[in-house]
Amino acid sequence: MSTSPAPIGQRAPVLHMESVHKVFGGQVVALSDMELQVNEGDFISLLGPSGCGKSTALRLIAGLLHPTRGRITWEGGQGSGDLGVVFQEPTLMPWATVAQNVWLPYRLRGKTYNHVKDEVLEALKLVGLEQFQNAYPRELSGGMKMRVSIARALVTRPRLILMDEPFAALDEITRFRLNNDLLNLKAKIGCTVIFVTHSVFESVFLSDRIVVMAARPGRVIRELQVDAPYPRDETFRTSSEYAAHCRAASDALHIAMGEAA
Repeated sequence: MSTSPAPIGQRAPVLHMESVHKVFGGQVVALSDMELQVNEGDFISLLGPSGCGKSTALRLIAGLLHPTRGRITWEGGQGSGDLGVVFQEPTLMPWATVAQNVWLPYRLRGKTYNHVKDEVLEALKLVGLEQFQNAYPRELSGGMKMRVSIARALVTRPRLILMDEPFAALDEITRFRLNNDLLNLKAKIGCTVIFVTHSVFESVFLSDRIVVMAARPGRVIRELQVDAPYPRDETFRTSSEYAAHCRAASDALHIAMGEAA
C-alpha cells in the first residue's frame, strides 16, 4: 500500500503538546512551555543545538518521562500499539535472531512468534532484510542493524514513530541511503514520524515540517515548512529548491544557537 498525506493544513491531529515544561532536579529546565501539534502523515524534524530538549521531548511523548507542567494528549486516546520508537543505537538483543528482535513488541504483549510471524516477516521485507531473519546482530553491518530497529518500531503499524538521531553514527553514504529508504517506507505504510536530528541537510530532505528549538531553556522558536513534493531523491538533493530550504533552516538554527548562548 502506498499512501500520500493530505496537504499540511488539512491533516487530522494525532497528538498535542500544550505548554509542556520539564525540569530535572528541581533546577535544570530542559523544556519551557513547548507547544507542538502533530498531524496524521506529518514528517516532523526537531532541529536544534545540543541541550535544547529534542530528546527530552521525544521521551515525554513516548511516556518515558512525565511533564513537570503542561500536558500531552492523543486525539482519540492512546492505544498500546500507537507508538514505535527508534533510538540513537539499534539496541538489539545480541542473543536473539533478527526475526526475534522484531517480534519483541508483540512478545511484550504476550503474543507468540507463530501467531505474528507473518507481521514480523512483512516488517523485515519492508526494510529489505527478509533474507536475514535468522541472522544475529553480530553478523550485520551498522546500517542493517538500524534497519532491524526500524522494522521493530513499525511491526505493529503504529500511528506515530519517534526516531532519536537514528543515523547519526553512520557514515554519510549509509546515512543518505537510509534517508531514502525511510521516505520510501513512509510512503508505503503511511505513518507519522517525529525525527530528532542535528543536521540541517537531513531535516530538509526528510521533512515537511521542521521545528527549530533553542536551548536554555529548551523551547520552539520557529517552524519551517518544506513544501517540496514526495517522493524525494538525488534530484531534489541537488536542486536550487533544496539549497534554499537548507539556507532557511540554517539561518533559523543560527538564531536558535544565538538565543541559547
